[in-house]
Amino acid sequence: MAEHPSFTLAGLLAVGGTAGYMRTRSRPSLVAGLGLGLSYAYAGYLIKGNKDYGTELALGNSVLLLGSAIPRVVKTRARAPVPLGLAAAGALATFYYQMKVREFRFGV
Repeated sequence: MAEHPSFTLAGLLAVGGTAGYMRTRSRPSLVAGLGLGLSYAYAGYLIKGNKDYGTELALGNSVLLLGSAIPRVVKTRARAPVPLGLAAAGALATFYYQMKVREFRFGV
């Protein structure tokens, strides 16, 4: 069940990065969207197969997503919907996967 957020974020980030590239010809959007989407998809694959380090990879991806969104939110003074959406998704995914990592490691 923990793989569903990873697969969802993988699809959303890949589509969003591609849309950002198509709209503004922004190569960083394309590379970041596809790269982070691929990493989330791999984390989902690891989690689904009950393999080692799947939740840790998903947590790292979530922290990276949140960390990359915060400067954009500050720059736009929280008026642009895309950085706000990325920050919200990153924050929720970070919270979810840190709970999963603690649950798997400590049984809490």
